[in-house]
Amino acid sequence: MTPQHKDIQARKDEILRIAIEGYISSVTPVSSAWIAQKSSLDLSSATIRNILAELEEEGYLTHPHTSAGRIPTQEGYRYYVDHFLHEIQLLEEEKRRIKAEYNREALKLELLLETTSKVLAETTQYTSIVSVDGWENKFYCSGTSFIVGYRDYQDLRKDIDRIKNILAALDEKERLLEVINRKLANKIDILIGNEIECSAIDGCSLVLSRYGSLQGTSGRIAILGPTRMDYNRAVSTIEYFSGLMEELISR
Repeated sequence: MTPQHKDIQARKDEILRIAIEGYISSVTPVSSAWIAQKSSLDLSSATIRNILAELEEEGYLTHPHTSAGRIPTQEGYRYYVDHFLHEIQLLEEEKRRIKAEYNREALKLELLLETTSKVLAETTQYTSIVSVDGWENKFYCSGTSFIVGYRDYQDLRKDIDRIKNILAALDEKERLLEVINRKLANKIDILIGNEIECSAIDGCSLVLSRYGSLQGTSGRIAILGPTRMDYNRAVSTIEYFSGLMEELISR
């Protein structure tokens, strides 16, 4: 790739990143004028509009019929996760709050898993799932009520069937365990849309992690949310909880 092509690609990447992060935070289709205000590239709205059109042709963005703005596609989110994900640290105050939930009493394994599920859901505002290897058809799930509150699903008449399908999938323990117990490519994996391979929740994203201790207890910890997920915070939070689980189990 020539230096000129590298510059062009870097410019497109920056505009795509801004567009996706803008939509993640606002749930509103992103316009070229808005990107021009947020970008440091010193490009006109017309130039940005042309780049957005290219990104749409390449499959990373699309636009609702009722709006001139763009929203990310599944391919756009995947590109974002693969290229733009960056680690953020939970605030020390937040870590203290989380640990305080565990310090209230000595936790046996089942109570530890249940507590983790509840606190993880409260922290992320997404549905959380915690399982243990070898426990057939048993896991802890919290935060299903958050699904109805997703700003993506505000038209309840339109989305009621979609929400019902997601809730039904969470009740199908055997199928859900198949999803979260799959072999992970990394310590933390992100599955977006139909990558989850469960049609009922293919409009969601799933962030998965393993945890394990020297004593042999191991399992999975996951959060399920809309594809318009704050992936940076989701990954950092899952990573923190996974490490905390390993620490507590090893006591």
